[in-house]
Amino acid sequence: MAKKKIQKTNAIRFLEQKKIPFEISEYEWDDQHMSAKHTASELGIDEVKIFKTLVTVGNQTGPIVAIVPGNRELDLKKIAKASGNKKVEMLPSKELEPLTGYIHGGCSPVGMKKKFPTFIAKEALDLDTIHVSGGKRGLQLRIDPKVLIDVVGIEVVDLATEE
Repeated sequence: MAKKKIQKTNAIRFLEQKKIPFEISEYEWDDQHMSAKHTASELGIDEVKIFKTLVTVGNQTGPIVAIVPGNRELDLKKIAKASGNKKVEMLPSKELEPLTGYIHGGCSPVGMKKKFPTFIAKEALDLDTIHVSGGKRGLQLRIDPKVLIDVVGIEVVDLATEE
């Protein structure tokens, strides 16, 4: 049986261009099942290895990207402090694609239209590999978090809620 060809996203093209090692995983999803828990279940891995990419807006800096473990939530006060803002709120969903080139449920920290200040939860450094969105729903990239941090220019901070 022929191997299914994966549609290349900006994230995949970016990593290939930089010759960064990564693995692609595809899984079934639908509008009712876009959570990190569902993704982890579909891929047969622990939810702590799935990292969600969230886009926020700071009152002073504008758009900010936050990457947090799937079993945790983004602490808006922590991301505000880390990014030099007094207040941060989530970017409205309808503004996500025009700003980043990605849709809700398929937003990758790699290959966005523009470079935004990007922060990842410190928990990523406890893992050999993490999974982040590959740039479309149902597509995950498995990558060494240290390599991701280096190639994208990500700052490691405490930004997830307590367990």
